[in-house]
Amino acid sequence: MKRYILVLFFLAACYGNAQEIKIIDTKDSSPISFATISFGDGLGTFADEEGLFIFSQKKYPDIDTLYISALGYREKMVTIANEINAATNIVSLDPEVSQLGEVIVSAPKQGKFKFRKQKAETHKDIFACWLPTVESEVAVLFNRYENNVSQISKLYLPVNAESEYKSKGKGKFATIFRAQFYENNNGSPGAGIPYENVVFAMDEKADKVFELDLLSKSIFIPESGIFVSIQVLGYANTNGKLVETKKYREIKTARGIQKISTSFRPLLPFVKGEANQRTFVRRIFFNDKKWQVFDRNYNPNSKLLQSGHRNYGMGAEFKVYED
Repeated sequence: MKRYILVLFFLAACYGNAQEIKIIDTKDSSPISFATISFGDGLGTFADEEGLFIFSQKKYPDIDTLYISALGYREKMVTIANEINAATNIVSLDPEVSQLGEVIVSAPKQGKFKFRKQKAETHKDIFACWLPTVESEVAVLFNRYENNVSQISKLYLPVNAESEYKSKGKGKFATIFRAQFYENNNGSPGAGIPYENVVFAMDEKADKVFELDLLSKSIFIPESGIFVSIQVLGYANTNGKLVETKKYREIKTARGIQKISTSFRPLLPFVKGEANQRTFVRRIFFNDKKWQVFDRNYNPNSKLLQSGHRNYGMGAEFKVYED
């Protein structure tokens, strides 16, 4: 009984100053699923599918301002003490009119078509893999198949669940990812294309190439091409829902305690560079969300780049129309 009471006391101490905050659309009060919450110091988290997230002032005593954003909405800066509705803990976001006007609306395409594939490239070397964290996003450029009208019907995502290392403590997991889409701005990811959220989970069984069906999403590739990205949101519970997990670990350094982003499984195998670089990365809570081509200029000390593994070999199936 004493142990039980101590556990309750510990939980109360940890979450006594925690707030459950809900993010909603200003116009219709609907929840904004998987919104991004930046703490302004290179760290952050995500709301769940109901627009909810928990912020603990005890866990982050040095944070007093949040930057909340979602594709299709204006970013909002709120102060913990003054701007969050104390009675309801609600934050509302305004739709971004300029982005809403750019939504690609595609009527059902008629005519003859064939399915064509661009194979994924992968391997099983865990030392040549990108370590997914909540702060990182990886984007790959896709062009129209032979310049014909092309719809993305599937994505082929190379993964490495470290199955060969399960005996060393690697067990079951389920990680929630999000796929997002961006315009091609002179060879790099540009403005986000606000399709509906494409959120999916991968577990330890996805150990080579994960197939993501997008046929119902009507995602057509513009003439200039499209960047497709994947991003970790966090671990899932047994019901497949996003849960509050430890996204950072604290490391003692000469400069004091540093929060280091936790890496999630599965890992993302990177392959040796192609003639045309098509992989970009960014840290969404840092460096003003700036995209960078994954080459030596990104990080000359990167082991991946030093070994020539500079592309994420994402593949796709296209529904290609003849006219």
